[in-house]
Amino acid sequence: MALRLIEMVVPGPKAGELQQLLAEQSVLELRQIGFGEGEVLVRILLEAEKSETVLDILEQHYAAQEGCRIVILPVEATLPRIEVPEPAEPPAGNKPPEEKIPERISRAELYEDISDAARFSKVYFAMVVLSAIVAAIGLDHNSVTIVIGAMVIAPLLGPNIALALATTLGDLPLAKQAALTSLAGIATVTLMTLIIGALLHVDPTLSELASRTQVGLSDVALALAAGCAGALAFTTGVSAILVGVMVAVALLPPMVTFGLLLGDGKLNLAMGALSLLAANLICINLAAVATFMVQGIHPATWWEKDRAKKATHIAIALWVTLLVLVVGLILLMRKG
Repeated sequence: MALRLIEMVVPGPKAGELQQLLAEQSVLELRQIGFGEGEVLVRILLEAEKSETVLDILEQHYAAQEGCRIVILPVEATLPRIEVPEPAEPPAGNKPPEEKIPERISRAELYEDISDAARFSKVYFAMVVLSAIVAAIGLDHNSVTIVIGAMVIAPLLGPNIALALATTLGDLPLAKQAALTSLAGIATVTLMTLIIGALLHVDPTLSELASRTQVGLSDVALALAAGCAGALAFTTGVSAILVGVMVAVALLPPMVTFGLLLGDGKLNLAMGALSLLAANLICINLAAVATFMVQGIHPATWWEKDRAKKATHIAIALWVTLLVLVVGLILLMRKG
């Protein structure tokens, strides 16, 4: 059972209404510690998937107050262990409809985790450059092990998941940041591999290169499944899953293959690698947006929800249209 500890400092008079505000919430523990200056430290222990509702209540009533900051802390363990009580069964005939609680971390935690992956930084740039070099060496040496290493290093999945979250929340600044970070990574890898391809003779018959110059319907299905898995990995807070996702639907190898082949003048094969890259990008974004919607991720206020709903519908229509075009291209290439 994943737990969260929410802490905040509020004025003494305001602390008294907390018990009433959270009376209907499944809080495991609520403690208030008074300070000498008329302030109270509030500590709330609860299950991770139930933290979003509590955070929305606290934000609505306290976040706007000067000096108030709500802090969310992950709890590794508690001693003695917490036993979650079974909910009492209501009398027959008066059973209220069950409220479905999404099995995920709160929106605030998710935003903080994913927005970090959308920032363009020196570390991000260095990781992109290093992963491109490793992938180019792996493809040139026809080494599966080296190529997998490049997949794990590459940080290109994060900005695309961030773009999907920004779409779901209607967050234009995050969307711009994520899109620019992703484009900067793609441009860096393409430019580097174009130069490498122009300097080296690229053998397109190598299996690691040849396998990334063609795209099939199975590649589309794989990218959709991996995009869902990537979004779920972020929403559940299980970052270890991301390693498998990055290997399953790697953006870097087809990108490097495209640059190497284009730099060596093999235009037709390069276009095949580019189509695989495009299919992966489209499927990751479409699957992530759909997963975030199913997980019930949306803004807190009604006016933000309306804007986010419109943005999500536009994004889904765009990604589906692009996916249909890619699938149509795949079928035409097969017939040809």
